[in-house]
Amino acid sequence: MFNNNRGRDGAPTPVGTSSGGGKRIFSVLGADVRVVGNVSATADLHLDGTIEGDLACASLVQGAEGRVIGNVRAENARLAGTVEGSVSARTLTIERSARIAGDVEYESIEMETGARIDGRLRHADASPAPSPTPALVEVLPPVIESR
Repeated sequence: MFNNNRGRDGAPTPVGTSSGGGKRIFSVLGADVRVVGNVSATADLHLDGTIEGDLACASLVQGAEGRVIGNVRAENARLAGTVEGSVSARTLTIERSARIAGDVEYESIEMETGARIDGRLRHADASPAPSPTPALVEVLPPVIESR
């Protein structure tokens, strides 16, 4: 009656946006939600609540009230809240209200004035650098002098 997002069996249907005929799943953890433990999602995630554990997802949008006490790993991340742990993202946007206490690894970064990072920034190359080829060294037998 009140929820039109249910399938024929009464189970909630994933909310998403259509892109090229397929559905894109988008999950929301509201401000009243507190998760204790690691969170792993193949879907995009919007976080306004608290996660006490590591977070791994495809794409993360963190609201200003969102909080992660653990490490964050995502392909794309837009952070506006608090992270107490390391952050690793291919594309990273850090908004002015964001506070990160940990190291940050990124391929592409955008940071607004006022954002705060207490940790190291590290650029991650998209492809690993080729290892240098070792130089060949010729080893000669020792010279023995005769008297």
